[in-house]
Order: sequence, then structure tokens, then C-alpha cells
Amino acid sequence: MLFIGFSVAVFGGVTIIAYLNFLIAGHEFRELFSFIVSRPECYALPAGIVIIGTSIFPSGKRRQ
Repeated sequence: MLFIGFSVAVFGGVTIIAYLNFLIAGHEFRELFSFIVSRPECYALPAGIVIIGTSIFPSGKRRQ
């Protein structure tokens, strides 16, 4: 599960870094932010971080 979360987070992070090239092309940060929020693949970064967190820190009762 940790590997899947890491893979999803890397996919989302690389996508966001690729979209940062729009700043160099002359777009403003507000335009970039609204574009990133509208792209579904950019939600892979927070989803991957949540998957990593749940695999590292599982909820539930601990065994004694």
C-alpha cells in the first residue's frame, strides 16, 4: 500500500512541476493555480499523501 501511495504522489507531483512551466510562458500565478485546481490529475499528489499516511499510521486498535 505504501508503494501505491508513493507512486500516486510522484505522479501528481511530477504533473504539478510540469505545469509550473506555464509561469515561464508568461502566465500569472493566479491563472496557474486555477488551472491546476481544474485538472483532475493534480489531485493525485494529495491523494497519494493520504494513502501513504494511512499505510504508515493505520487506525484501529493495537495488539497487546
